[in-house]
Amino acid sequence: MISTLAFFIVLLVAIVLVGLTLPGTLELLTLTVAALFAKKSLVFERNIDKLSLPKLVVVIPAHNEAGGIAACIANLQASLQQTANCDLVVIADNCQDATAEVAAQAGARVLIRHNDQQRGKGYALDYAFKLLLAEDYAGFLVIDADSRVDAGLLAEFQLAFAQGVEALQCRYRIANPEQSPRAGLQYIAWLAFNDLRLQGREKLQVSVGILGNGFALSRKVLEAVPYEAGSIAEDMEYHLRLVNAGFRVSFLESVCVYSDAPNQDSNAAVQRTRWEGGRLRLIVEHVPVLAAAVLRGQSNLLEPLAELLLLPLAYHVVLLTLALFVPLAWVQIYAVTGLLLVVCHVIIAILLAGGGVKEFKLLATVPFYLVWKLTLLPRLWLNARQNAAWQRTDRENQ
Repeated sequence: MISTLAFFIVLLVAIVLVGLTLPGTLELLTLTVAALFAKKSLVFERNIDKLSLPKLVVVIPAHNEAGGIAACIANLQASLQQTANCDLVVIADNCQDATAEVAAQAGARVLIRHNDQQRGKGYALDYAFKLLLAEDYAGFLVIDADSRVDAGLLAEFQLAFAQGVEALQCRYRIANPEQSPRAGLQYIAWLAFNDLRLQGREKLQVSVGILGNGFALSRKVLEAVPYEAGSIAEDMEYHLRLVNAGFRVSFLESVCVYSDAPNQDSNAAVQRTRWEGGRLRLIVEHVPVLAAAVLRGQSNLLEPLAELLLLPLAYHVVLLTLALFVPLAWVQIYAVTGLLLVVCHVIIAILLAGGGVKEFKLLATVPFYLVWKLTLLPRLWLNARQNAAWQRTDRENQ
């Protein structure tokens, strides 16, 4: 017999673990099941004359990207050749290198911004959008400076805008999963986070979210909701404002943007702690506000709230694993069920993306990846501060 005090301590631990993971478990279940149902393509009419398509501008936010910006521009220009009414603009933000000069030589129009107080990708995009809204563009597509895209990407975005879509996010995947086991696991994680979950949301007809790369906004959206998002997780911050204003981001699953995984452990750590620290900051700031709004009847904010409450999958798994050791049967049953759901979620993400044996073999290295993620927690807390800076992440070939 355990003492009454010990029982209440165990019960408190159980409540905390279940409370932290249950919203995420329900979110995973809902999106995984929804992703399995068929849905018609977002672009349903392709016989549209190129010259009549909406005018689109590709905006590339760049901070000290002189080493790779030319390759990104060359890749996008190949996509530009497949359509019409598209321009290419680089916003060189607080650069200490030759990013602006290299981008101009590669054929892009360049905007230059210097602001020591407002530093970050969100500020750079807001600056560029406000200047470009004075021109005759109907849509604004954001591509990161270290990315490559499918050849038909720009044409697909134009076709979607021509058919009345107001905001879009395409697929976003790791380009070099073979670089290392960690890059391979990141590729698999992105199949779940950037692909399967977006498919689920699209089929539920809710806003799919913004991933920071490969998203586009119409003139109507930017005029109604300016891109005033200064946090390190500016894409998620802006998406919350977008949904609150009544807009919905649709999933353009026919095309993809690709980015290399970081080329060293230290670079990978910088990237992960920056993203997840920014997400933690948003959880602290926005979950109470969103929860109150949902309770007041704003049902369109329920899914963004659930998305925030779903912790990064590695930490979600760690908490469920801890719950296995709570000496209460109902908690252990819940933990096993939650872990099995995560396994199914990842397997389905791999299969829907056309993966196979190679990806499944990589899953054997997950325990080592979880340990590595736990070592990043102190740095994650540091990056959760409000004024975290925009840091360029070194990539494989740069």
